[in-house]
Amino acid sequence: MKFIPIQDGQWDRQPYFDHYFKQNRCTFSMTANIEITLLLGELKKRGMKLYPAFLYMLSRIVNAHVEFRMDIREEKVGYWEQMSPCYTIFHPENHTFSAIWTEYSSSCRSFMELYREDQLRYGESMGLFTKKDMPPHTFSVSMIPWVSFTGFNLNLDHGGSYLLPIITGGKYFREGKHVLLPVSLQVHHAVCDGYHAGMFLQELQQLADTCTDWMD
Repeated sequence: MKFIPIQDGQWDRQPYFDHYFKQNRCTFSMTANIEITLLLGELKKRGMKLYPAFLYMLSRIVNAHVEFRMDIREEKVGYWEQMSPCYTIFHPENHTFSAIWTEYSSSCRSFMELYREDQLRYGESMGLFTKKDMPPHTFSVSMIPWVSFTGFNLNLDHGGSYLLPIITGGKYFREGKHVLLPVSLQVHHAVCDGYHAGMFLQELQQLADTCTDWMD
């Protein structure tokens, strides 16, 4: 997958990047409850699971906005032409997990099939990285389905230079007639502001609300 370096003087965000990357490095996270009532109903009718649908929705948003595809390769700042999700699979047998990736497809049906193939091949394999040769154009997703958290933050030792988003989902819960899924988005302030994080979560809600349009 192609990595596209940003040319000097051709980036409106350059002074913000310099400030939050070179002078005052910082990351931040934002957590919101996404209503998935309709989404769960549609998935149940179609015999589909929430996790791969969640991965598809996240990947669709990441690939729609360059801010969520920013990276540094060979000391050059740029963005990936397309990204795929790297996600965790829990092993209840020994309470460990594996991190695998599935190549992104803009078609939900195609992505679900690729996900299914990866689960059949790697789903029961123990180990941290069981699908070899993970490409660099991946972003991280995990689920904590045991807790309906109100906030989540992942503290990376090298977090000051890691530009890609990190997304974590929690245990969905009922609030009246609605089903809500807590989702935490962690980003680097050098490439994303509150506007971008808010836009990400708003678009995630929109995809949940319009699931009948993109599932077919």
